[in-house]
Amino acid sequence: MKIEVLYPDVCCLYGDKANMRYFRLCVPQAEVFDTPLSETPRFLTEDVDMITLGSCTESNQERILARLRPHMERIRELADRGTVFLLTGNSFEIFGRAIRHPDGSESEGLGLFDFTAEQELTDDGLLKRFNSLFLGTFGEMEIVGYTSRFSHAVGISEGEALFKVVKGLGSAPGAGFEGVRKNNVFGTYLLGPFLVQNPAFVKYLLGLLGVDEPKLAFEDAIQKAYEVRLAELKKDIVFDD
Repeated sequence: MKIEVLYPDVCCLYGDKANMRYFRLCVPQAEVFDTPLSETPRFLTEDVDMITLGSCTESNQERILARLRPHMERIRELADRGTVFLLTGNSFEIFGRAIRHPDGSESEGLGLFDFTAEQELTDDGLLKRFNSLFLGTFGEMEIVGYTSRFSHAVGISEGEALFKVVKGLGSAPGAGFEGVRKNNVFGTYLLGPFLVQNPAFVKYLLGLLGVDEPKLAFEDAIQKAYEVRLAELKKDIVFDD
């Protein structure tokens, strides 16, 4: 199994690196390659089973787009083939139709999805941050997490949405779903140790990667923490600011 972690030198906000640190412990036999922004991605010259990308600054979104746009056909090929992509935080915005800036200008996205990411400003002219706890579902699975971001993904159809919202902020205010999915491409605004917080989803990904009867690192502790967090989020508490 080959896993490529794209641009960990710049996609390192909100604890997103913890996702793959934990995932590596669950599949110690996997070959994991960290590809910095200055290097050519391995997926261009060899087949990989999984590609991950984490949260980054808005300026680094532009740098990443500049590097990946020439390779969109290869990315589409891998997505159609069933390669697993895990895109957390604002990194999945790169794969939409466009990123719209507060001045009305747009940066062309990779176009794997049709949504537009729209940034907003405060009355003081600063990027407006949106924070929220999250409780949702993925099929029969209950998903927990949180989001902190400066933008919303507008125009996601229910058919390409990833999670159904139970409580908290979805992909945009009022949206009943969060994130995007196409084949095995998963994009979500949920941050940081998203995989650590959702052991059943980790097992789901491992199953897609061909792992029979997947075992999780620190499984008892991870499951117990998940159950405590799930119980807390089901209480009548404030989910966003």
